[in-house]
Amino acid sequence: MSRIGKKPVELPSGVSASVSGQTVEVKGPKGTRTFTATDDVTIAVEENAVSVTPRGTSKRARQQWGMSRTMVQNLVKGVTEGFKRELEIQGVGYRAAMQGNVLKLNLGYSHEVNFEVPQGITVTAPKPTEIVVEGIDQQQVGQVAANIREWRGPEPYKGKGIRYKGEFIFRKEGKKK
Repeated sequence: MSRIGKKPVELPSGVSASVSGQTVEVKGPKGTRTFTATDDVTIAVEENAVSVTPRGTSKRARQQWGMSRTMVQNLVKGVTEGFKRELEIQGVGYRAAMQGNVLKLNLGYSHEVNFEVPQGITVTAPKPTEIVVEGIDQQQVGQVAANIREWRGPEPYKGKGIRYKGEFIFRKEGKKK
Protein backbone atom coordinates (compact mmCIF):
# COMPACT_ATOMS: atom_id res chain seq x y z
CA MET A 1 0.00 0.00 0.00
CA SER A 2 1.15 3.50 -0.78
CA ARG A 3 2.06 5.55 2.25
CA ILE A 4 2.51 8.69 0.18
CA GLY A 5 -0.82 8.33 -1.64
CA LYS A 6 -2.87 8.05 1.56
CA LYS A 7 -2.00 11.58 2.66
CA PRO A 8 -4.15 14.31 1.05
CA VAL A 9 -2.42 17.32 -0.58
CA GLU A 10 -3.17 20.43 1.46
CA LEU A 11 -4.02 23.58 -0.50
CA PRO A 12 -2.48 26.72 1.06
CA SER A 13 -4.40 30.00 1.10
CA GLY A 14 -4.51 31.66 -2.32
CA VAL A 15 -4.43 28.32 -4.15
CA SER A 16 -7.49 26.72 -5.74
CA ALA A 17 -7.87 23.33 -7.40
CA SER A 18 -10.56 22.02 -9.74
CA VAL A 19 -11.05 18.53 -11.17
CA SER A 20 -12.70 17.77 -14.50
CA GLY A 21 -12.59 14.07 -15.35
CA GLN A 22 -9.01 12.95 -14.77
CA THR A 23 -7.49 16.45 -15.14
CA VAL A 24 -6.53 18.53 -12.12
CA GLU A 25 -6.05 22.29 -12.58
CA VAL A 26 -4.27 24.21 -9.82
CA LYS A 27 -4.27 28.02 -9.77
CA GLY A 28 -1.99 30.03 -7.50
CA PRO A 29 -0.10 33.30 -7.21
CA LYS A 30 2.63 32.23 -9.69
CA GLY A 31 0.33 30.80 -12.38
CA THR A 32 -1.79 27.85 -13.44
CA ARG A 33 -0.69 24.23 -13.90
CA THR A 34 -2.57 21.09 -14.97
CA PHE A 35 -1.99 17.35 -14.64
CA THR A 36 -3.94 14.52 -16.27
CA ALA A 37 -3.97 11.32 -14.21
CA THR A 38 -4.42 7.82 -15.60
CA ASP A 39 -7.72 5.93 -15.26
CA ASP A 40 -6.22 3.85 -12.43
CA VAL A 41 -6.83 6.58 -9.81
CA THR A 42 -9.67 8.85 -8.72
CA ILE A 43 -8.92 12.47 -7.81
CA ALA A 44 -11.27 14.50 -5.58
CA VAL A 45 -11.17 17.99 -4.06
CA GLU A 46 -12.51 18.20 -0.51
CA GLU A 47 -12.48 21.62 1.21
CA ASN A 48 -8.77 22.62 1.35
CA ALA A 49 -7.23 19.34 0.18
CA VAL A 50 -6.89 17.16 -2.91
CA SER A 51 -7.08 13.41 -2.31
CA VAL A 52 -6.05 10.60 -4.64
CA THR A 53 -7.47 7.07 -4.30
CA PRO A 54 -6.75 3.97 -6.39
CA ARG A 55 -9.45 2.24 -8.47
CA GLY A 56 -8.83 -1.39 -7.57
CA THR A 57 -5.92 -3.29 -6.08
CA SER A 58 -3.86 -4.01 -9.19
CA LYS A 59 -0.14 -3.31 -9.11
CA ARG A 60 -0.48 -0.54 -11.72
CA ALA A 61 -3.23 1.20 -9.71
CA ARG A 62 -1.04 1.19 -6.60
CA GLN A 63 1.93 2.53 -8.60
CA GLN A 64 -0.13 5.34 -10.10
CA TRP A 65 -1.62 6.21 -6.70
CA GLY A 66 1.59 7.49 -5.10
CA MET A 67 2.90 8.99 -8.33
CA SER A 68 -0.32 10.92 -9.01
CA ARG A 69 -0.39 12.31 -5.48
CA THR A 70 3.22 13.49 -5.84
CA MET A 71 2.43 15.11 -9.20
CA VAL A 72 -0.45 17.05 -7.62
CA GLN A 73 1.84 18.05 -4.73
CA ASN A 74 4.38 19.36 -7.27
CA LEU A 75 1.65 21.40 -9.00
CA VAL A 76 0.75 23.04 -5.68
CA LYS A 77 4.41 23.72 -4.81
CA GLY A 78 5.05 25.11 -8.30
CA VAL A 79 2.22 27.68 -8.21
CA THR A 80 3.07 28.81 -4.64
CA GLU A 81 6.89 28.74 -4.27
CA GLY A 82 8.17 27.67 -7.68
CA PHE A 83 11.17 25.45 -8.37
CA LYS A 84 14.81 26.45 -8.49
CA ARG A 85 18.05 24.83 -9.72
CA GLU A 86 21.41 26.42 -9.07
CA LEU A 87 24.46 25.75 -11.23
CA GLU A 88 28.05 26.78 -10.62
CA ILE A 89 30.83 27.15 -13.17
CA GLN A 90 34.43 26.21 -12.42
CA GLY A 91 37.39 26.78 -14.69
CA VAL A 92 39.72 29.59 -15.69
CA GLY A 93 37.91 31.96 -18.04
CA TYR A 94 34.59 30.13 -17.76
CA ARG A 95 31.74 32.55 -17.15
CA ALA A 96 28.06 33.23 -17.80
CA ALA A 97 26.03 36.40 -18.40
CA MET A 98 22.40 37.11 -19.27
CA GLN A 99 21.69 39.36 -22.25
CA GLY A 100 17.96 39.81 -22.74
CA ASN A 101 16.47 36.32 -23.18
CA VAL A 102 19.82 34.70 -24.07
CA LEU A 103 22.34 33.16 -21.68
CA LYS A 104 25.85 33.78 -22.99
CA LEU A 105 28.38 31.18 -21.84
CA ASN A 106 32.18 31.29 -22.21
CA LEU A 107 33.23 27.68 -21.68
CA GLY A 108 36.65 27.37 -23.26
CA TYR A 109 35.36 26.85 -26.80
CA SER A 110 36.60 28.99 -29.69
CA HIS A 111 33.15 30.60 -29.75
CA GLU A 112 30.65 31.89 -27.22
CA VAL A 113 27.68 29.60 -26.50
CA ASN A 114 24.28 31.34 -26.77
CA PHE A 115 21.55 29.47 -24.87
CA GLU A 116 18.00 30.61 -25.71
CA VAL A 117 15.87 30.55 -22.53
CA PRO A 118 12.48 28.83 -23.13
CA GLN A 119 9.11 30.41 -22.31
CA GLY A 120 8.02 30.08 -18.66
CA ILE A 121 11.57 29.76 -17.30
CA THR A 122 13.63 32.50 -15.66
CA VAL A 123 17.42 32.27 -15.83
CA THR A 124 19.64 34.68 -13.92
CA ALA A 125 23.40 34.97 -13.51
CA PRO A 126 23.96 36.74 -10.15
CA LYS A 127 27.73 36.19 -10.45
CA PRO A 128 29.80 35.30 -13.54
CA THR A 129 30.26 31.79 -12.10
CA GLU A 130 26.66 31.14 -10.98
CA ILE A 131 23.47 30.39 -12.91
CA VAL A 132 20.01 30.18 -11.30
CA VAL A 133 17.14 28.51 -13.21
CA GLU A 134 13.62 29.13 -11.84
CA GLY A 135 10.07 28.31 -12.91
CA ILE A 136 6.75 26.75 -11.87
CA ASP A 137 7.23 23.45 -13.75
CA GLN A 138 9.68 21.13 -11.96
CA GLN A 139 10.31 18.98 -15.02
CA GLN A 140 11.02 21.97 -17.28
CA VAL A 141 13.32 23.64 -14.72
CA GLY A 142 15.34 20.42 -14.36
CA GLN A 143 15.51 19.91 -18.13
CA VAL A 144 16.73 23.47 -18.81
CA ALA A 145 19.38 23.11 -16.06
CA ALA A 146 20.49 19.78 -17.58
CA ASN A 147 20.66 21.34 -21.07
CA ILE A 148 22.89 24.16 -19.76
CA ARG A 149 25.09 21.67 -17.88
CA GLU A 150 25.39 19.56 -21.04
CA TRP A 151 27.46 22.25 -22.80
CA ARG A 152 30.44 21.52 -20.53
CA GLY A 153 29.84 18.83 -17.91
CA PRO A 154 32.33 18.60 -15.04
CA GLU A 155 35.41 16.58 -15.95
CA PRO A 156 36.99 14.23 -13.38
CA TYR A 157 40.64 15.38 -13.57
CA LYS A 158 40.54 19.11 -12.78
CA GLY A 159 36.82 19.45 -12.00
CA LYS A 160 36.31 22.12 -14.67
CA GLY A 161 32.86 22.62 -16.15
CA ILE A 162 29.27 23.36 -15.14
CA ARG A 163 27.94 21.48 -12.11
CA TYR A 164 24.88 21.60 -9.89
CA LYS A 165 25.44 23.51 -6.66
CA GLY A 166 26.57 21.06 -3.98
CA GLU A 167 27.28 18.26 -6.49
CA PHE A 168 30.29 16.09 -5.66
CA ILE A 169 32.57 15.22 -8.57
CA PHE A 170 34.66 12.09 -8.04
CA ARG A 171 38.18 13.19 -8.91
CA LYS A 172 40.66 10.94 -10.69
CA GLU A 173 44.41 10.90 -10.36
CA GLY A 174 46.36 11.98 -13.44
CA LYS A 175 49.16 10.14 -15.26
CA LYS A 176 52.10 8.90 -13.20
CA LYS A 177 55.69 9.01 -14.40
